[in-house]
Amino acid sequence: MNERLAMLSEIHTEVWRQLARAPRDKHHAWRTPVLATRHGELADARTVVLREIDGPSRTLLIYTDERAGKVAQLQQHPLGTLVMWSSSLGWQLRCRVRLALMPSGLATSSRWARIKLSPAGQDYLSPLPPGAPLDAPQALPHEAVAREHFGVIEAQVESIDWLELHRDGHRRALFKGETSHWLQP
Repeated sequence: MNERLAMLSEIHTEVWRQLARAPRDKHHAWRTPVLATRHGELADARTVVLREIDGPSRTLLIYTDERAGKVAQLQQHPLGTLVMWSSSLGWQLRCRVRLALMPSGLATSSRWARIKLSPAGQDYLSPLPPGAPLDAPQALPHEAVAREHFGVIEAQVESIDWLELHRDGHRRALFKGETSHWLQP
């Protein structure tokens, strides 16, 4: 995108257009944001992969191992922040989100059916939870049949803090629900 957008409505539309591209484009910088959650009194952050975006409902989907620390954290404190940076756009997003583990059922099972035979499916078949100590790296099973520990996190976007870093001057805006306004960068 070469043209610098001037109106908040144009920026908002382009933010969601870029977000919609991220899960489909493996080279899009926003495909792998940092998700920050709360672990007791501490912040905890990790890189995640955006798998699906539903613009009209403002929902982002992230796959997870149901035993991962972030799942316990979001169940205790369901608010988080997704941080994304794109050097090609010169844009940073800080998405304040309400997090929930999608209930088991057809929606989760159908997503598992799509990835279970892919390399990504192997991530959910370990007998050990993420972060468990190991003496040495372990080989994972080659057959991905059962759903095992696969889960889907829904991140409902409550607000987007948009920052543009530009040689002609930085700009910042807040998008919350149907409202938006400029902020000092």
